Amino acid sequence: MDIIISLGAVLAIIVVALVGAQATGLQYLLGIIIPYAAFAVFLVGFVKRVLDWARSPVPFRIPTTAGQEVSLPWIKSAKLDNPSTTSGVIARMALEIFAFRSLFRNTKAEWRSGFLIQGPAKWLWLGALLFHYGFLVTAVRHLRLFVDPIPAWINGIDMIDGMLQIGAPPVYISDLLLIGGLAILLVRRLALPKVRYISLPADYFPLFLILAIGITGLLMRFFFRVDIVGVKTLVVGLASFRPTLPDGIGAMFFIHVLLVCTLLAYFPFSKLMHMGGVFLSPTRNLANTNRMKRHINPWWKPPKFHPYEEYEDEFRELMKEAGIPVERE
Repeated sequence: MDIIISLGAVLAIIVVALVGAQATGLQYLLGIIIPYAAFAVFLVGFVKRVLDWARSPVPFRIPTTAGQEVSLPWIKSAKLDNPSTTSGVIARMALEIFAFRSLFRNTKAEWRSGFLIQGPAKWLWLGALLFHYGFLVTAVRHLRLFVDPIPAWINGIDMIDGMLQIGAPPVYISDLLLIGGLAILLVRRLALPKVRYISLPADYFPLFLILAIGITGLLMRFFFRVDIVGVKTLVVGLASFRPTLPDGIGAMFFIHVLLVCTLLAYFPFSKLMHMGGVFLSPTRNLANTNRMKRHINPWWKPPKFHPYEEYEDEFRELMKEAGIPVERE
């Protein structure tokens, strides 16, 4: 049911965009008003959630400990899995952000013939790595639509990404990584009973949404050709706050744009915010110095004691009525 709800929501967005692309008035809404609104929601929502996390109190050191912490000199510590220095934390964060090291260390456990067997589980790590890097390169490559003239470094990324060109237009490596990584993540969520059991619409919807974005992008390039000059004019106008809507861009472009705008508006309120949250996670960005330094809760206050003399003064009459002996009359 969760799959049907998520897939139905994405299909509904496509239908709305397809209908709106047929009317001139709705094209202005889809091509100009909604992109501005979606970007504003993304920017405000992203900043607000990051600031909320930054203001959250962290009175104690709670880093994830995946190895031996610093203790006695003759005991070797895990400098990356349990860092005690700033440089160790930076290295750990870098490996987490760029290589998804915690996912690479992921294991699976299952009962076989009465024994608990543990083994590697690299499919999640591989799918996440392919998807994220494919998405990153695709997003960077699309910057050429927002600027004029196009910087040399964007052209360089475009050239490297399309170096496996077979005919024209080129087949980009990032497109294959994006679709392939999404396919791995989606099949894993559908094929594993335990993962499927805990999956919610919030888990399926982003996968279907980004998959639809990638597929519509490929359809525009290879099958439903759009006016790329008109697209460039529209996007540069949006970026320079002088929007113009050229005629004859194509319905597939408006479907693609509405899907992207939905992703932008949905992003700050979803699990996708781990992109910003990973930098503010105290389980990752704190050094484990619990044995090296005493950490005191900054909100700790001396307890207010209630001695027996004050207790008896407060409840003396009630104690007498209940027949409880008192020290002073």
